[in-house]
Amino acid sequence: MIIDASSLPYSALNEAVRGCGGQCRIIGCLGQRFIGAGLERGSISISGIPGNALGAYLNGAAIQVEGNAQDAVGDTMNAGSIVIHGSVGDAAGYAMRGGAIYVQEDAGYRAGVHMKAYGDRVPVMVIGGRAGSFLGEYQAGGRIVVLGLTGQERPIVGNFPCTGMHGGAVYLRSDCRDILFPGQVTARPAGPEDLAQIPPSVETFCRLFGQDAEEILGAPFTVVTPDSQNPYRQMYVAN
Repeated sequence: MIIDASSLPYSALNEAVRGCGGQCRIIGCLGQRFIGAGLERGSISISGIPGNALGAYLNGAAIQVEGNAQDAVGDTMNAGSIVIHGSVGDAAGYAMRGGAIYVQEDAGYRAGVHMKAYGDRVPVMVIGGRAGSFLGEYQAGGRIVVLGLTGQERPIVGNFPCTGMHGGAVYLRSDCRDILFPGQVTARPAGPEDLAQIPPSVETFCRLFGQDAEEILGAPFTVVTPDSQNPYRQMYVAN
């Protein structure tokens, strides 16, 4: 089903998406919010720019955007996939607890903030370009992979990455010599054991966006994890 969103308010657009069971192509998207929120099944493709909270609480459906998306993509999503053929705004993957987000280009501030694993669900976000400041802020689980394939003149991540991180891991395709990390995390060159966690996600990214997985995985990575000797969780509980 094709839905022309060019003259629809967000509430009418979302009603139409639910009415077709989430199996649709949206054209003329102009910033409408909450598209696909909570959907358990279906496949949505979007032409245009969806507004905030695309795929919020997503529970198994697949969403693909032929361009950029605004803030809070995949907010608190549980399962499913979101594929962005462009860049995303701030707070992508906020509190996500499952599923996967693939961004072809860059992400704004606070990507992966409060990301957490839940049961056997391990959320994954792969950013093809660069990420803004506060990447992985308060991260409690899951994996964030930043590949640095765009904007070579600036660092792969902005200021204060992994602030408050107390679980999960961040993988940065860089030696990160120009990045200042907080004292409660460990940033080290990723070894074979570390990198064993990411090939399936990187290979999916490359299949979606036409990149060479072998070339990407052959470059140096830095892995960032909480420092078990100096953890942030000591700041959150009474001793």
